[in-house]
Amino acid sequence: MGRAVSLRDDYDGQALRQLAKQSKHANQSRRLLALAEIYDGGKRSDAARIGGVTLQIIRDWVLRFNMEGPPGLIDKARSGAPSKLNGGQRRALAAIVEQGPIPSIHGVVRWRRKDLARWIYEEYGISLEESSVGRELRALGFAKLSARPRHRGQNQFAMDEFLKNFPAELAAVRKKLPKGTPIEVWWQDEARVGQKTKITRRWAKRGTRPVAPKDQRTKSVYVFGAICPARGVGAGLVLPYCNRQAMQWHLEEISCQVANGAHAIVILDRAGWHTTQNLEVPANITLLPLPPRSPELNPVENIWQFMRDNWLSNRIFSSYEEILAICCDAWSKLVEQPWIIMSIGLREWAHRF
Repeated sequence: MGRAVSLRDDYDGQALRQLAKQSKHANQSRRLLALAEIYDGGKRSDAARIGGVTLQIIRDWVLRFNMEGPPGLIDKARSGAPSKLNGGQRRALAAIVEQGPIPSIHGVVRWRRKDLARWIYEEYGISLEESSVGRELRALGFAKLSARPRHRGQNQFAMDEFLKNFPAELAAVRKKLPKGTPIEVWWQDEARVGQKTKITRRWAKRGTRPVAPKDQRTKSVYVFGAICPARGVGAGLVLPYCNRQAMQWHLEEISCQVANGAHAIVILDRAGWHTTQNLEVPANITLLPLPPRSPELNPVENIWQFMRDNWLSNRIFSSYEEILAICCDAWSKLVEQPWIIMSIGLREWAHRF
């Protein structure tokens, strides 16, 4: 049997135990404690018992430690087999996934891994398993996400034009105000909450199908919500109807929440009760309609999703009064967490000016 390899002499057992205590890697801590036993004069068999390994592995740890020090005892990421796709082929894969399939050409309405594997083979003659296609997609930053419905009449050019012209709209409002008047950007929308609640995803053991309560009754309320992401504040009302009078009350509530001396630009969709000439818009508010059918531009839509996922779904409302109380409580919870409003609501294109 060969001689035991000596440990480097610039460490000792106490130093290794201290490093093991500070380490964020469990395996590195275990290896450091095993080598500390050798530094303290213990047998290599005792070090193997502490490390839960064989004497040969202890010898490997000693060699790694002598060469690289404590970092040499950290598990290194496994590189795995190199990708069969080169940079250009990966960019082409990303482009076709972003573009989506053409049903008349590709025969499918959404990409599956097997479809992309076939496309890669037809384009480049490279055969990939479905799992390998999945790894390539994840490495390119893709994930399998639920798609949001998009109205067939949505005009992408109008949405792009709105974003492009927003600084000019902001400047036009500022020009009409006294010099130095602060401007706040607010977003407004409504959501219907009723006894037919949404069922959300939940953690459950693999192979099981979790259940959640689902009501079929139809009592409901409307939550009128508006947020100012820059300040992390909101203005909300829970009302029985969605009409011009309800919108009038909401504008008055928003007006009360605008900072003293500031002017609010309230961005909202083109619902009839938003655009009617019969609204009396408060003096500290200017309404700015979004392009038709463009809910993606309104972050309050994401606020509704957050509230439904966390406070309003997977439950049974016994009465109208209970729906009202729970919706009021949910909105109160939201405005008590300004960081949530900021995180969900801030849009770089609207708040950089």
